Amino acid sequence: MKKLIGLFLILAFLACKRNGNSSVSFISGNTEATDTLVAVDSVIKVPVQEKALKSFEGLADTTFVRLADFSNDFAYDMRYATENNFLKAKVYDCAECYTRVKTAKALIAANRDFMSKDVKIKFFDCYRPNSVQYKMWEIVPNPQYVADPVKGSIHNKGGAVDITLVDMEGNELDMGTDFDFFGKRAYHDNTDLPQEILDNRTLLKETMESHGFWSIRTEWWHYNLSAGSNDKVADFKWDCATE
Repeated sequence: MKKLIGLFLILAFLACKRNGNSSVSFISGNTEATDTLVAVDSVIKVPVQEKALKSFEGLADTTFVRLADFSNDFAYDMRYATENNFLKAKVYDCAECYTRVKTAKALIAANRDFMSKDVKIKFFDCYRPNSVQYKMWEIVPNPQYVADPVKGSIHNKGGAVDITLVDMEGNELDMGTDFDFFGKRAYHDNTDLPQEILDNRTLLKETMESHGFWSIRTEWWHYNLSAGSNDKVADFKWDCATE
């Protein structure tokens, strides 16, 4: 049987060569009785099945959740899991975005609106352990830029996010500065900027505000959920995925 199959493969290959087809892919499958050989003109692309998403059903609004478990539609560049941040240090063991359930629901709803305009949210930071807030305060003890860790940031409560917008290919929209730029060019009330930048910031701000978020004057990227400001400060660290 093996000799016959080998001979069949050689004959099939020579036949394809005679027909001018030099890029043939073969798919072989086995059954109990026969071996099957199929020649096709191109490689068959098997779609990658996305991971099943979790449901918010039964979860309290104040429960902390991993956002990626509830939506596949966001982009991420979690800067504090790298050295590409104003601390110049990696302060998260791994890159994850956690928020309270109510924050996650509002973000998913806002992202639907953005996606209808062919853009989507990209995250720089989400929930932040209060111990990390203390490290930031040591470097920049200025409440205009860093919340006093004694009182805690809304980031520490799971109700704040640092975000930008990207197009559907992942290219960032021009917002005028990088994330965590400490200067007037990052202020919302700075209108001395090209119109494209102003339009991008307006799209981000108005859409987020329509879903219950509010901004702060000095940072175009920072948004707080109004319903999250009274939650308790947290200091847990998430487990890193082993997948």
